[in-house]
Amino acid sequence: MTRLFSPLCWVGPPLSVWTTGQHNVHLQLTQGPYIPATAGDAARIPPAIAAYAIAAYTRPGGTVVDPDCGAGTVLVEALRAGRHAIGITGHHPWRLIARANVTAAKRDGAGSEGTVLDTPPDAGAMRRAGLAGRSDLLLTTWRPPPRSHAHRANELEGGTGTNAEEGAATDRLHALLARCQPLLRPGSHVIVVAPRHRTSRGALLDLPEHVVRAGRTVGLLPVERCVALLGELRGSRLVARASMARRRAVARHERILGKPVMLPAHQDVLIFQTPRQAAAAELSAPPPGPSPLHPPDRVLVSWRRAAA
Repeated sequence: MTRLFSPLCWVGPPLSVWTTGQHNVHLQLTQGPYIPATAGDAARIPPAIAAYAIAAYTRPGGTVVDPDCGAGTVLVEALRAGRHAIGITGHHPWRLIARANVTAAKRDGAGSEGTVLDTPPDAGAMRRAGLAGRSDLLLTTWRPPPRSHAHRANELEGGTGTNAEEGAATDRLHALLARCQPLLRPGSHVIVVAPRHRTSRGALLDLPEHVVRAGRTVGLLPVERCVALLGELRGSRLVARASMARRRAVARHERILGKPVMLPAHQDVLIFQTPRQAAAAELSAPPPGPSPLHPPDRVLVSWRRAAA
């Protein structure tokens, strides 16, 4: 379902609603070939959200890349849908769990190929392995960076840790997108899921805006913003769900702030597209002037020309 909303909600591409919360996340994991340790990845993409994105933006036989795959829910849902899957994570425990989940999916009947790497391959390795420009979708989630002691102290003193955390998240996402973009076909899609995330003081981070900025900076074209529901739709009423850990966290924030805190009912989904060949050539040309100070502006110009 796609509707146009007022500029107060979203300036630019239309907003879509994904009805992906009809079953709670625990049930989604138990229905799939996931090992129990998968539940320990709190920042994972829920299987229903991954399955929806893969079905909507790829075709059977295509390739899905998750450059920060964690426990591997994106990889499993890609294999179950008949797509090939490439996962990347530098976190050794998650890499073991992701590989175990890929093996479980293969044992469950998935016939496609799945692999989990510890680092993105360089350009030469991509070409030698036949991976360069072959992937149809990059699907990943924003993962909060680990908080330093300085962040926690700043938050307690004046809330300045919020800006530092947002900046660290943007830099990390920018690096992931830049390193993995050579894997994608021209015109393929990049989808970043941004969960609702609060600091230890209860401040809500403005993640969608940072995701859009990171995507534009690496030359991606923003095409749509969606919300993926975490609760069940019963007629016109949304029934929010939350785990016991989430309820405890909300209660802690309420005690700190001295006022009610709403439970999350959705995750933001930011959808980009890689430039097609004509636009890609234009983007790769050196811009006029002494230095490329404003890459987002060049991207928007190329987007408008390509649309014309």
